[in-house]
Amino acid sequence: MAALSERMLRLCLAGLTLSALCLQQVQAVDRSNFKTCEQSSFCKRQRAVQPGQSPYRALLDTLQLSDSRLSLQLLNEHNKVKLLLELYGLQGNMTRIKINELKPLRPRFEVPDVLIRDPPAYPLTVVSRDDHGLVLSLGGPDQRLILSAHPFRLDIMEGPELLLSVNSRGLLVFEHLRQRKDTLSHKISSTVGGLWDSLRSAFSSDARKEEEEEGAESQDAGAQPAGEKAADGEAETKQQQQEEDQQGMWEETFKTHSDAKPHGPSSISLDFSLPGVEHVYGIPEHGDSLRLKNTDGGDPYRLYNLDVFQYELHNPMALYGSVPVLLAHSARRTLGLFWLNAAETWVDIGSNTAGKTVFGKMLDYVQGASETPQTEVRWISESGIIDAFVMLGPRPADVFAQYASLTGTQALPPLFALAYHQCRWNYNDQEDVAAVDAGFDEHDIPYDFIWLDIEHTDGKRYFTWDPNKFPAPKDMLQALQAKKRKMVAIVDPHIKVDSGYKIHNEIRSKGFYTKNKDGGDYEGWCWPGNAGYPDFTNPEMRSWWANMFAYDQYEGSMENLYTWNDMNEPSVFNGPEVTMHKDALHGTWEHRDLHNLYGLYVQMATAEGQIRRSGGVERPFVLTRAFFAGSQRLGAVWTGDNAAEWDHLKISIPMCLSLGLVGISFCGADVGGFFKAPSSELLVRWYQTGAYQPFFRAHAHLDTPRREPWLFGDENMRLIREAVRQRYTLLPYWYTLFYSAYRTGQPAMRPLWVEYPDDVATFAMDDQFLLGRDLLVHPVTDEGARGVTAYLPGKGQVWYDVHTFQKHSGGQHLYIPVTLSSIPVFQRGGSIVPRKNRVRRSSSCMTSDPYTLYVALSPEGEAEGELFVDDEHTFRFESEHQFIHRRFVFARGTLSSQNADPSGHFSSDSWVERVVILGASRPSVALLLIPDGSQSPLEFDFEERASVLTLRKPAVNVAADWTILLR
Repeated sequence: MAALSERMLRLCLAGLTLSALCLQQVQAVDRSNFKTCEQSSFCKRQRAVQPGQSPYRALLDTLQLSDSRLSLQLLNEHNKVKLLLELYGLQGNMTRIKINELKPLRPRFEVPDVLIRDPPAYPLTVVSRDDHGLVLSLGGPDQRLILSAHPFRLDIMEGPELLLSVNSRGLLVFEHLRQRKDTLSHKISSTVGGLWDSLRSAFSSDARKEEEEEGAESQDAGAQPAGEKAADGEAETKQQQQEEDQQGMWEETFKTHSDAKPHGPSSISLDFSLPGVEHVYGIPEHGDSLRLKNTDGGDPYRLYNLDVFQYELHNPMALYGSVPVLLAHSARRTLGLFWLNAAETWVDIGSNTAGKTVFGKMLDYVQGASETPQTEVRWISESGIIDAFVMLGPRPADVFAQYASLTGTQALPPLFALAYHQCRWNYNDQEDVAAVDAGFDEHDIPYDFIWLDIEHTDGKRYFTWDPNKFPAPKDMLQALQAKKRKMVAIVDPHIKVDSGYKIHNEIRSKGFYTKNKDGGDYEGWCWPGNAGYPDFTNPEMRSWWANMFAYDQYEGSMENLYTWNDMNEPSVFNGPEVTMHKDALHGTWEHRDLHNLYGLYVQMATAEGQIRRSGGVERPFVLTRAFFAGSQRLGAVWTGDNAAEWDHLKISIPMCLSLGLVGISFCGADVGGFFKAPSSELLVRWYQTGAYQPFFRAHAHLDTPRREPWLFGDENMRLIREAVRQRYTLLPYWYTLFYSAYRTGQPAMRPLWVEYPDDVATFAMDDQFLLGRDLLVHPVTDEGARGVTAYLPGKGQVWYDVHTFQKHSGGQHLYIPVTLSSIPVFQRGGSIVPRKNRVRRSSSCMTSDPYTLYVALSPEGEAEGELFVDDEHTFRFESEHQFIHRRFVFARGTLSSQNADPSGHFSSDSWVERVVILGASRPSVALLLIPDGSQSPLEFDFEERASVLTLRKPAVNVAADWTILLR
């Protein structure tokens, strides 16, 4: 949900209400509300630093080696400040680089709670050393880290190949903590003045006379008396301080907001050079293309969680979430960079040419020439330390696994969370909810969740219900539960300041609110009006919040009520850039140090609340708008307040692909667009696209016309129903994909280059995508389209249209004529995809329904696939190994079902009712064999024209071993 423009906010606040009337006046993002790099003092200062003039020298005589790290000091030869460099060789082909002040005036913030453990390291060894630097052996095959001393830089090599350089452009800048000059000058001046007065009073009158005479002679000679020297020094200090203030080092103003910086400048910067790389991805969230653009001529990409109203597309403005992870890909290798910093961060992307880069005898390692293409990446953060992880791949799957080993994998959601969600701001009351629910049944459209936005509460007091509109929430929830459906209710992290509100009173009494710079409770304006902001960085606050989801605390809640965390950037309507003041306090830390963590902590506390209320049994479902690295462990995200425009439909694809690349697989965009009213064609196309994206939810703004699927005429309703039904048939495949994401870190929705890493044609492609390895989707996202051109990768492979079963060769651009009913989807030859073709009113009604296996044969006549089955909603798959994990293999005319994980044990009533083999030949007989040695013939149909063989009713349990022979 979006914030108001500054003008409208003032008008609305003057009326002490945030009404729909106010919102109607706001049309689009006001870019003047959000900073550019030029308006961000630390970004401007850092960007003014020119490359090639690094003042840092590694002091090799300070080198220390331990079992897990190498450390040495770096000297800034301009100001003589020393830094501490720490290098770690991490298991799994990663290197960690930490840089901090050697002796800071106060501790600098280091990000907690994001890494799932201390990454296991291995001992580094020094291979060679001289006065110019040293060479370390890394864990990978023939990998070396070369440390050059003057100027300081790092080069990581594999054999003769340079993989990556650090500080090769000399853009390491570390603004050390210092005392403010005018304050320091005042202290010195007072001390010196007091000593001078004491000495003068001790002199005899003759001595004073002699001193005065000497002073006069000194003045005649052009010298200044001590008092005048102090005055001049103070004037010079004031001038220097004024210059620093102009640079925003101690205070800066943006619009009407002043940001005092009591600890002064503390920004950091470091550059990374990637030789041979022209394509980089990641660092979400931005409304932009999948491939990151060169920022040399404009603003860097900004990572700063913000509530951006109806965001613009194709620019590097910050949005709701920030994941400081970048992937670099070329036909030869994939690398990753993880910049572990939660402060406001800017990322510059540039290009250069790579030349010979290392010292002395190490030059023999380098084989590259000066014309080698190279991407330059520069990270700039306002505070904290440099803590960077270099993930060396070499394959895309390796980088995903490396990042997952640091921050965790995507949480396995309950299966019903992967189904269809119906949302609106707002369903009016219990009667409205019942009517919408009945509408889905009447029109035979399945759905699993209906959502309630902020209007369901009692005056925007979260954890409550409007007593007039929702007088009996349990009755409403029980009616949904009877149909095996669920509800999501919004719980935002701004708390109405109201002495009659239990939640507010308890947070205030416990001291759990974030504080302002003066130590009082920080307050700002949001949906309830004046609101406090709980300090979710405090584990005690998070634990208290989690307890509020208990059934005896959250009145009217039940086990089928789940949660939506919105506005958790945090959004503060009257704050700078519509968020919290940077000098607000979380314990001893300023908000500027950890801003991008706030949303993660809100979702963490909420997910924990859902887990606790079930005694640790049930998996949670929590949707969040703000996120950070590690948010994948907690639930789902969506792309925020989009608009009912074709370009917003298109951009949903690269936005979700970018999130998947950095671990967050459970992503989606508001189907239909949050703002404005979609045409019927746009709405149909958006349902068709959303049905093949991980999180599938329709949502709409308060002031848009109602858009339930049956309100656009029978034909459009039929097309929407078909798209939703396609989603439900594929739920077994989706669930298996998410189990894989949970196990391995591989994204469920992925760019083509992930599976075809040496196919340059895929590197910048973001209008189509893969689901796992086996389904390729090219949604129709152009108005009035009569055809699309899909790229089918893999020369020598084949792809099958999932609707017609027509076979196409890989390695080609295929023109596909389309009508409004078309959803171009292809299954890879060589794959087996499980489906459930009996679609019911909700996914939970389909739990025991039978499966159909779609076997798409490769040119060699082979295929394989997987299926994961459990109880669909508890942690027992993890804690008690209650699951079924099957592997299906087709080879030499034989299809077999094998146990992919013998540690799993689970019983299911589901069975295999049909096997459809694409690209098959007609057999003379089909036999089912089971382990006890018995065999039975199977009925089958063969469609000659399409080469499709359908085997009917094998009737084998999904957990059983079995074999089908085709002869």
